[in-house]
Amino acid sequence: MSEKEGHFQRAITLFDAVMIVSGSMIGSGIFIVSSDISRKVGSTGWLLVVWLLTGVITLAGAVSYGELSSMFPKVGGQYVYLREAYNKLVAFLYGWSLFLVIQTGVIAAVAVAFARFAGVLFPQISEANVLFEIQNVPLLGGSFKFSMVQLVAIAMLVFLTYINSRGVRAGKWISNVFGSTKLVALGLLILSGLFLGIKQEALSQNFQNVWQAVSFDAAGQGTPLTVAALVTAIGLAMTGSLFSSDAWNNIGFAGDEIVKPERTIVLSMALGTGIVTGLYLLINVVYLLVLPLQGDPTATDVLGRGIQYATDDRVGTAAAESIMGPAGAYVMAVLIMISTFSANNSILLSGGRAYYAMAQDGLFFRGMARLNKAGVPGVALWGQCAWACLLCLSGSYGELLNYVMFSVILFYVITIIGIFVLRRTRPDAPRPYRAWGYPVVPLLYIVLASTFCFILLTDPENSKFAQRGLLLVALGVPVYYLFRSRFKKLDS
Repeated sequence: MSEKEGHFQRAITLFDAVMIVSGSMIGSGIFIVSSDISRKVGSTGWLLVVWLLTGVITLAGAVSYGELSSMFPKVGGQYVYLREAYNKLVAFLYGWSLFLVIQTGVIAAVAVAFARFAGVLFPQISEANVLFEIQNVPLLGGSFKFSMVQLVAIAMLVFLTYINSRGVRAGKWISNVFGSTKLVALGLLILSGLFLGIKQEALSQNFQNVWQAVSFDAAGQGTPLTVAALVTAIGLAMTGSLFSSDAWNNIGFAGDEIVKPERTIVLSMALGTGIVTGLYLLINVVYLLVLPLQGDPTATDVLGRGIQYATDDRVGTAAAESIMGPAGAYVMAVLIMISTFSANNSILLSGGRAYYAMAQDGLFFRGMARLNKAGVPGVALWGQCAWACLLCLSGSYGELLNYVMFSVILFYVITIIGIFVLRRTRPDAPRPYRAWGYPVVPLLYIVLASTFCFILLTDPENSKFAQRGLLLVALGVPVYYLFRSRFKKLDS
């Protein structure tokens, strides 16, 4: 049967799906967040524990989540799972948060990261290169500056959205080419570090007091951690590692475009998260082999600053310079540009499908419920692009991400609980795949992820972010009833 225009096309194979999962997960975070993690926990052993725990949580979530994706292999992914397990309100609150900042905020942040690292190769791409400035903007409480970094970030988003609006095959082609290139490049970086870049200075320091738990401040002063303080420090440190490992669920948004979705989605999530978890652990081992963990924030060389005080937290760049010399900064800039370009393509491709499913339920803008001639939700893709571009302009996307990291994990917990809900309410429903290790593995995810949420919610310095994340979610309640009543009137 020939494919028809205006209909979803089943064009995403298992390989394509694995590239989308791994491509969505690996952006710029793995090259940056280990610096902050090492300051919070203070030793080699606890740095690796943070990444190992993150991997356990992510893998447990993926192999549990697969049961829902096999039951409901439809466009919309997690939105659909929450709707079926609970109700439309819970699903809408997730979709609202996804559009407002979770998906679009990540897209904006990754686009700006791409532009900033492009500035290493092309110095004119700089935030100091202001194209125009508007003085005394009331809402901003000051001036508005539009820099070359913002221009390049927005241009990237418009280009990738255009490509993805041309059909799912165009989008998956970029994911395949750039995603596989990224994985090969990361593998070569790891091998280079293991066989060419090991530094005796790093070895002698990093593997002596492996379990010494100390928190370091910006000036390099250390404070020993008690057991309770260490647990809190690990939880707070995981904000960065979990963010770097997020988006593993995005492939579920494209259910109707996947070949054999009831099998392919869960396999791609398991394989993709497994590959990325392994790479993340190995990259951190390389960091520890080529750079001292502890450093001096006033030093001018990469070995002196160490992992903790890598310039602008760019520990990946510091490691590359340690292995390859000055040329390493340029090599890493190219790698991160490839990584962020691939990540944003995969995230852009997936997100529009969730808003399409919401609009199909009459809970979002009606135009987003239409497919274009290429068989993709073009209006939803361009709406996502427009909002992400505004976040690039606002300069507040980083703060917004902090606000919703709590909500991201909270919705994962609610979704995994949905497995238990559906086992009770729909015991006879077809389940081509059943959660591996049920009920132990899903419960493990719920306990570990809930502990992370509890730490964020109760920590004096970070609770404001969790509370504001909850506020953003709560704001969706009146919006839900507004959309529902509006469309009821239009349909009557």
